[in-house]
Amino acid sequence: MSKIHGSKSETAFRVINGLFMFILAGITLYPLLYVVFGSFSDPAKLSRFRGALLKPMGFSLKGYEAVFSMKNFWLGYRNTLFYVAAGTAISMLLTILGAYALSVKGYMLNKPVMFLIVFTMYFSGGMIPTYLVVKQIGFVDTIWSVLIPGCISVYNLIVLRSSFQSIPRNLIESASIDGAGHIRILFRIVLPLSSAALATITLFYGASRWGAWYSAMVYLPNRRDLYPLQMFLRELMVTENNMDAVADEFSTESANFYLLKNVIKYAAVIVSTVPILCLYPFLQKYFIKGVLVGSLKE
Repeated sequence: MSKIHGSKSETAFRVINGLFMFILAGITLYPLLYVVFGSFSDPAKLSRFRGALLKPMGFSLKGYEAVFSMKNFWLGYRNTLFYVAAGTAISMLLTILGAYALSVKGYMLNKPVMFLIVFTMYFSGGMIPTYLVVKQIGFVDTIWSVLIPGCISVYNLIVLRSSFQSIPRNLIESASIDGAGHIRILFRIVLPLSSAALATITLFYGASRWGAWYSAMVYLPNRRDLYPLQMFLRELMVTENNMDAVADEFSTESANFYLLKNVIKYAAVIVSTVPILCLYPFLQKYFIKGVLVGSLKE
């Protein structure tokens, strides 16, 4: 009797838990689905619709046609691809070197240096001192102002350091006895055994670089040609600056252009999000393994 009661309780729990997860997934995904449906909707029908959007209102590709005609949009796309590739490479190189140096046992300054690094997670110099430093070294209005400031994430550094520390010490000690130096140990032993963590941190840096816009707004005041995609999206959403070129095509149909503006915004969001959405499914399996590695000690 108790087994039957336990089986019913377990079944009820699974049903309730599954229903809760389904509702939570729906709440999480609906904003994205709303933008997708809006981007493919007919502008006139979408402007008259009120309420929850559960399907495209009609079908139209005018929003995507308008987005693809924006020169600034593609300029920002090109800049962002460069910032993601170069910025992620720089961040990974510095993070790997820093994490390895802090993971090596026996150095007296490891703990003080680690304390200073963690301290910066909670306290920083602030925007104005940082801007003055960047300006003093001549990075303002250059690509380096986007690539260098904040290129190392303390959280990512700690995760990668924990991953390196989880590698059996006897492997490293054996390689050291055989005459291998730190560079060889790092590239022949440590990095191959930390592939999950490296994939996770790379994705963290890449996603962060893809969505970054604040550095460009602060450090590139006179170089619109260096703006990343997110800066053009910000202007498109907030000030609608980038719609001027599109508006010329609708100069005789101002009402049609007014109806098209929201569809253009939705389409721009989708086009700018697709690369991350396509990349994530292939790397998601590394997330939990990469972040939790090192949490269990020998």
